[in-house]
Amino acid sequence: MSGSDVYQLAYHDMKMNIYNAMAVRIQKRWRGYKVRKYGFNYYYFKEYLRAISETNDAVREALDDFADMREREEKKADLEREEKKRDYAARKMHYLLSTKQIPGVYNSPFRKEPDPWELRLQKAKPLTHQRPKARKKRPHSLSSWLACTSTRSFPRSHTLPPIDRKQCQGPFRDVSDVLKQRYKPLEPTMRVAEPINSLKEARIEFRRLELSRNVQENMFLPFSSYHKKERYIPSIHLSSKYGPDAYGYHRFRDESPNKWIGGKDFQTILPSFDLFSKYGKSYSKAGQIL
Repeated sequence: MSGSDVYQLAYHDMKMNIYNAMAVRIQKRWRGYKVRKYGFNYYYFKEYLRAISETNDAVREALDDFADMREREEKKADLEREEKKRDYAARKMHYLLSTKQIPGVYNSPFRKEPDPWELRLQKAKPLTHQRPKARKKRPHSLSSWLACTSTRSFPRSHTLPPIDRKQCQGPFRDVSDVLKQRYKPLEPTMRVAEPINSLKEARIEFRRLELSRNVQENMFLPFSSYHKKERYIPSIHLSSKYGPDAYGYHRFRDESPNKWIGGKDFQTILPSFDLFSKYGKSYSKAGQIL
């Protein structure tokens, strides 16, 4: 490529760059003029901004009203809750109400006016004790359980007419055998059929029969002359020739001078031994405690 060709290409690029720059300026001016002339409206845009500000103000007012309403509702709920607590406390402390004879705690005679709680106690109704509801005990007996699991409690399959089709291939049992095995009655074992406390019940029944068979044939006649003919049989304690023992009737440490041999009674108190009084206090020659 010769030098003239390079010069022409560079000149062409320069002209195209100038053309594009001028075209951008022209389009920018034209677009601005067209938008301001036909598209953009200053007064319309101003009205649009004013409408947006009014809408925002209305939304803010609605939100403020809603917040005030919620706050009032919460305050009202708190007041109602506090009022319920006071009413419950008044019902619970109804015994502090004044009577005609004795003034109550909240109606002191040293005050000009009674306490507001006194008026609340007068309006309140005393709290009554609610008894717990007695739960009905369900009978759990073996007979009811057996009756529930009997064949009558299960649905029975109605016999249907035979269907002319081939039996399914495979190790399948007959439908009647399967239903018979499914709805067969329960056969409880001896441990399940008998109650747990059968031994205790048998003992109680045995005692009842023993008491019923024990018949007392001796006639009880306390107000008749039936016992006058019987001879009185004294006890061994009273019929002994030695007489009753004086143990417990007289003093335990009484003195009997008639039984003394000498002029004084025998002394049963012995003096103490010195050897035992020194035990554990003296030392031996080996240094051990005796």
